[in-house]
Amino acid sequence: MSETLESVVDAVDQKKLAQQLLAQAKQQGVELLGPGGLLNQLTKNVLETALEAEMTEHVGYEKHDPAGRGTGNSRNGTRSKTVVTEIGPVEIDVPRDTSSSFDPQIVRKRQRRLSGVDEIVLSLTAKGLTTGEISAHFSEIYGASVSKDTVSAITDIDDEMCSRPGRCSITD
Repeated sequence: MSETLESVVDAVDQKKLAQQLLAQAKQQGVELLGPGGLLNQLTKNVLETALEAEMTEHVGYEKHDPAGRGTGNSRNGTRSKTVVTEIGPVEIDVPRDTSSSFDPQIVRKRQRRLSGVDEIVLSLTAKGLTTGEISAHFSEIYGASVSKDTVSAITDIDDEMCSRPGRCSITD
């Protein structure tokens, strides 16, 4: 009973928070979608917060904590990276460490697309769109550049996985 009550309270708090964010965005003239839009900014903040938490766990101390001095591996600024998401491209700052041993999990090294993008590509492929049409769709709808080669690579990986027995419900 208490778990259900807690989830209802969380949902109400989240709804209030969403209402406050929307009101503030409207007041400031911030659009909901698009580059610099509310969803883009929220996605950026959530991803960067998660990456900072991963870095804290990796190096063993909070940002700006003097305890990190002389540990042999310390924070070393950030680097910018653009990831393609379901809401369009989002530019994030990924933290670095001096030994380059930080291996983030939320947005991996060299990862340029979040998993939802792959799902959209596969869905559009299943509906019969060509790689060029899918690439144009991402440009038009999300303002993101996804090349025909990238679309092809995503669908090739899916074909490879589905060709293995027990891997794809379509062939089983």
